[in-house]
Amino acid sequence: MKRVLSGIQPSGQLTLGNYIGAIQNFVKLQETHECFFMVVDLHAITVPQEPAALREQTESVAALFIAAGIDPAKASVFAQSHVSAHAELGWLFTTLAYMGELERMTQFKDKSTGKDSVGAGLFVYPTLMAADILLYNADLVPVGDDQKQHLELTRDLAQRFNQRFGDLFTIPEPYIPKVGARIMSLDDASKKMSKSNPNPASYIALLDPPDVIRKKLSRATTDSGRDVIYNPAEKPEVSNLMSIYAHCADMTLEEIQAKYEGQGYGAFKKDLAEAVVSKLEPLQKRYAEIRSSGEIHDILKQGAENVSTVANQILRSAKEKMGFLLPR
Repeated sequence: MKRVLSGIQPSGQLTLGNYIGAIQNFVKLQETHECFFMVVDLHAITVPQEPAALREQTESVAALFIAAGIDPAKASVFAQSHVSAHAELGWLFTTLAYMGELERMTQFKDKSTGKDSVGAGLFVYPTLMAADILLYNADLVPVGDDQKQHLELTRDLAQRFNQRFGDLFTIPEPYIPKVGARIMSLDDASKKMSKSNPNPASYIALLDPPDVIRKKLSRATTDSGRDVIYNPAEKPEVSNLMSIYAHCADMTLEEIQAKYEGQGYGAFKKDLAEAVVSKLEPLQKRYAEIRSSGEIHDILKQGAENVSTVANQILRSAKEKMGFLLPR
């Protein structure tokens, strides 16, 4: 089995975009690959976090993984900070990366622009991400457009290490699913739906109550005219809503277009809301069960134990090749 690694930050509430674009693919991958899915809490602190909120969100994201269908008997789910090898290998990679490489990272530029001071953690974020991936010799890494540059740096660092110290790290490949969706913001279809958007009306959170979902979708931005037609270039707002509908109702875009021919946006948005509510209802119910039972702590503990066997072996090999005196 090829090994897949991916993670999501515990900052903000996970959205319908996270679910459709990433987590649903995680659920499929666990059937055909060896999967390691983590809550990347070490990455979250590259920007200030309130401690109680960080703990709550870390537990919440892990519980949502399980509620969405990730089976801890098939995939390892763990918190990044529970495996200390991430931080240690991350430091080793900062000594292999060049300042110019890190300065060119578009995410660093975007997040640092206009700020009087920027934490060093944000600057070296890509080397920790490289450690996350290479620590498990992952073959495939699901990435969005905003992370492709970081994966390229990961590949460069792996090759640089292998050339300088001897072969150890697998050169990872990006995983781009054949069927997927890039879900865009409800108030601006030129931007992806994001949990970091300061406007909560721009996204559907996975834990939004039904009435909140209905309200957000009733107010979602639409294009001029009244035809429900999938045309991302000319009708990006409606096309985005149709994409959400297709994934939540298991319908094709052609079926949706035919169903609402001549009906306008009102009936379409009302039915869309019910489709989203129905899609999220079982997930929300399972989530509540997981949180009330406390089982997520056992799942995270077992997941960390599973992956630590691999991580510690790779870390030890890396240190040995670099010339560290290892304890016997």
